Order: sequence, then structure tokens, then C-alpha cells
Amino acid sequence: MTIRIDRLNEQFRAEISDLLLRQAKDPRLNAMVSVTRVNISPDLSYARVFVSVMGEEAQRKEVLQGLSAAANFFRHELRGRLRLRYIPALDFRYDDSIEQAAHVLKVMRQVEAEEGQGQGASAKD
Repeated sequence: MTIRIDRLNEQFRAEISDLLLRQAKDPRLNAMVSVTRVNISPDLSYARVFVSVMGEEAQRKEVLQGLSAAANFFRHELRGRLRLRYIPALDFRYDDSIEQAAHVLKVMRQVEAEEGQGQGASAKD
């Protein structure tokens, strides 16, 4: 990716996070939602916005529906905040990387605990 796209990705992430925090009025967006990353296409025509949602599966789906419904609102607000000729279409996606990382840590702790028990048993023999 180019430096410009990387800079725009971060700028979009920060601005959308701020909009979610301060201006989003949709009751579906009352959950703990955080924008984890944004990937803007090289031609600046669309942007995938990855969000993490704290809550159950039903709540995640509801939040994604709310974000998709508010996509034009976000584009309109971003047009006023950013100095770009064209604001890309926003596609909101659920990001499960935080849950994956938590699962990996849990497995690592289990392996570590099993190794500790195995070493303790061999030390007693």
C-alpha cells in the first residue's frame, strides 16, 4: 500500500470512531463498538470498515445492520471533515481478531499449565 492510502486508512478509522462516539443516534449502535481498522481500495472507490462489538451474536448482527443503514450518514459527515474530492462507499464488516487473539492466549495458557503439571509429576518420580 502507498503511504497516502495508509494515512487515509488511519484518518478514516479515527473519524468514524469519533462519529460513532459523538453523533450516531441509532439505538442499534448503543453497544460497545470500536473501529479496529479501515482498508480503502487503491482507487478510493470503497472502504471496508472493520468493527469489533462487545456482546452476543444477535447484538453484533444488529450493530452491523445499524452501521450499514447509517453508511450514507457517515459518508456525508466524512465529506465535511476530510478534504477529499470523493468519499469512498463504506462497507462495514465484523472483525473477530480480538476474539481470535483471546482464544490463542487461552490455548497457550492451557498448554503452559499442562506442561507445568507434567514437569511437576516427573520431578516427584
